[in-house]
Amino acid sequence: MDALTQFKKASRIKVIPVMLIPVALGALGAYVWTGQFHIGLFLLTLIGSGAAHLFSNMVNDLWDYKNGTDTEAQEHVDAISTNSGFLTKGVWSLRKFELITWSLFGLAAMSGIILSLISGWWAFVFGALGGLIAYFYVAPPIQFGYRGKGFSEIAILLSFGILPVMGAYYVQTSHLDIRALLLSLPIGLLTTLILFNHHFLHWQADRQAGKKTLVVVWGEKRALNFSRVLLLLACLSLIVCVLAGALPPYALIALLTIIPLYLVYGRLKDSNRSEAYLPLMGASTMTTMRCGGVLILSLIIQGIIQTL
Repeated sequence: MDALTQFKKASRIKVIPVMLIPVALGALGAYVWTGQFHIGLFLLTLIGSGAAHLFSNMVNDLWDYKNGTDTEAQEHVDAISTNSGFLTKGVWSLRKFELITWSLFGLAAMSGIILSLISGWWAFVFGALGGLIAYFYVAPPIQFGYRGKGFSEIAILLSFGILPVMGAYYVQTSHLDIRALLLSLPIGLLTTLILFNHHFLHWQADRQAGKKTLVVVWGEKRALNFSRVLLLLACLSLIVCVLAGALPPYALIALLTIIPLYLVYGRLKDSNRSEAYLPLMGASTMTTMRCGGVLILSLIIQGIIQTL
């Protein structure tokens, strides 16, 4: 593989839309609600948040490898590994992996500092909180992803919903708005659902490695019920956004994107092999992308209507 292809695989760049979508929503919310939109600030926010997300992916792989979780998942018979494999298979040395990981952090930090100098210190606060959550998700001593008390899910909701949407809005306007918080919930909850559902792929290996996700703590049946609750909360939060004026009424069309994921739940039993959760993961990811796309499109249309 060439260097770029290796980087794409090591950083799992294909999932970067789950970070770029909330950033776009926050910036579009600023345009629709206040008429303010600065393309340069928007692009720098995309670069910084994208780098932060890739850093999060790689630092998670790094610490899961050091903690033995990825090795356990690779060796467990009924487990599907979700890491890049660059450390467990020796594609990159640990030193090279760490160098690229922290280079991404440096790019994200530099972007955050520049944005805070232009838009205000809250931009740095949002970025710093996101960076701390990304690092300590699996890094000691906090390890959100290992505690199994809902800290992991709260961390994801913050990192892929509240912080990027409100941060992108603040960068454009230099102030905060409750509508930005509401707008962050549907996409944030759907992204949380992706990360929650991916634990089903290797929960038994996680248990053996001492990683206490909610799936490990609750077991499959209860965790599946909670997964359905997360989906319901995402739908309800979207409706609240419309009622509160954060989204136009036609944004409710996004609820249709939930249907394929809802149907997947009906095909799952209380206990399943790891492979049975691959369609759930795929449907969760596609639902988040499609729903986010519809919400972005609805805000663009609303912005165009207001300028006519």
